[in-house]
Amino acid sequence: MNGLYDSQRAMRNMRKAAMQRGVVAVLDVGSSKIACLVLRFDGTDKLAAMDGVGPMAGQTGFRVIGAATTRSRGVRFGEISAMQETERAIRTAVQAAQKMAQIRVDHVIACFSGAEPRSYGLDGAIDLEGHVVTEQDVARALAACDLPDYGEGREVVHAQPVNFALDHRSGLGDPRGQMGQQLTCDMHMLTVDAAAVENLLHCVKRCDLELAGIASSSYVSGLSALVEDEQELGAACIDMGGGATGLSIFMKKHMIYADAVRMGGEHVTGDISMGLQVPTATAERIKTFYGGVVATGMDDREMIELEGDTGDWEHDRRTVSRAELIGIMRPRVEEILEEVRARLDAAGFEYLPSQQIVLTGGGSQIPGLDGLASRILGQQVRLGRPMRVHGLPQAATGPGFASAVGMCLFATHPQDEWWDFDLPVERYPVRSLRRAVRWFRDNW
Repeated sequence: MNGLYDSQRAMRNMRKAAMQRGVVAVLDVGSSKIACLVLRFDGTDKLAAMDGVGPMAGQTGFRVIGAATTRSRGVRFGEISAMQETERAIRTAVQAAQKMAQIRVDHVIACFSGAEPRSYGLDGAIDLEGHVVTEQDVARALAACDLPDYGEGREVVHAQPVNFALDHRSGLGDPRGQMGQQLTCDMHMLTVDAAAVENLLHCVKRCDLELAGIASSSYVSGLSALVEDEQELGAACIDMGGGATGLSIFMKKHMIYADAVRMGGEHVTGDISMGLQVPTATAERIKTFYGGVVATGMDDREMIELEGDTGDWEHDRRTVSRAELIGIMRPRVEEILEEVRARLDAAGFEYLPSQQIVLTGGGSQIPGLDGLASRILGQQVRLGRPMRVHGLPQAATGPGFASAVGMCLFATHPQDEWWDFDLPVERYPVRSLRRAVRWFRDNW
C-alpha cells in the first residue's frame, strides 16, 4: 500500500502543477475509440477552492481547446492487449488534439474501463476528547478504516471518504472545525486488476507523456451523465462501451459502488457479423444505420442490402429484413442488461430511496434500448448525455463521450481521496521516523 499511496500523491501533485501551468490533457482509453481532450484553465485562483472534503464544486475555470478521437487498437474488454498498437493509437489521438489546440501537452489524466473492479465499504472511528476536528483528525479517521484483504495483483484506484459522523450526527460532508467526542468515517474503496493499471501507465510513458492521474471510467461517466439531483438522491449510471459495460451507483454526490460487465457494443457487432456472414466493418455500419431491439410489423417489409465484396455475386447482393437484424441484436443486448441487473441486485440498489437508472456510452444509442432496459432493470430509465462543458466540439457531445467529459470534471475538481491527507505516524513508520529526525534537527 505504501508504494501506491506515494505514487498517487505524486500524481496529484503533478496534476496541480500542470493546472498551474494552464494546460492538461485527458485521455479516454476505450475498446472502440481513444479520445483525447486538451483543457486550458482560465486562472489558478480556482485551485485554492479545491482543498475540501466532499464532492466536486462545479465545472468553472476551464475550456476545451483541442479534441480528437481515433479508432482504438490493441484494447480488449477495456484492457490493453497489444502494447505497440495501443501506443500508436494514443499518439495519433494526442497529436491530433495538440494540433487543434496549437499547444504541446506533457501531462495526461487517463481513464479505463474493465479491469474487473471490486467495491468495498470501509469504516473507521477515532476519539476526539472534545476538541475541534482538524485535518489531522480526518487523516487519523481514514487510517483507522480496516483494509480488507483484496488479494494479490490488485491495486486501489479510488479510496474516497463518502460520509462523516460526529457523535450522533451523521451525513456530514466536511467535519473540520466542528466539535465532538467521536469522529466516524465511511470510505468507499475501488480496486482493479494491477496488471491493467501497470500496462496503461507503461503505455502512456512510452508515448513520452507523464501520467498525472488515473480514474475508472464507470466513475467519471457517472460524474458527467448524472444530474445533481440524481447524484444526491441515488442513481445508477450504466456506461455501455465497446468492449465492457461499466456500472456505478451514486448517493449523496459520492460513488458508493462500481462494477463492470465484460460485454459491450462490439459483441453485438460480432453477433451481426457471424449471423449475417458479413465483415465486421459492414456489420458495424448495419448496426449503426438499421439496428434496434424492438421489432414492429413494418420491420418485416423493410429490407437491408448487404453490400459485400467477396466476388460472389449472389452472396454480395443478398438482402435481409430489419426484423432479422433485430432478432440477432436483441438477445445479446438482453444478456448485457441481465448481467447489469444481477450486479445491481448484488449491490442492494433496490433499497435506495431513488432508483433512477441512466444509460450512457456509445452502445446506449441503439433505438428502443430505453424501453427494453426499463422492462429488465426497473421503471425509471433515461438516456443520458454528458454535461455541457465550455469549448467542447459538437461532435463530442454525444453519449459516447460521457467518459471523456467526466474526465474533464475529474481533472479540474477531483473529490478528496485517501492520499490527499497526510496519514498519521503509525500507518507509515518510515516517513514518520524521517519527520521526527527533522524535528529534532530543527528544534535542538
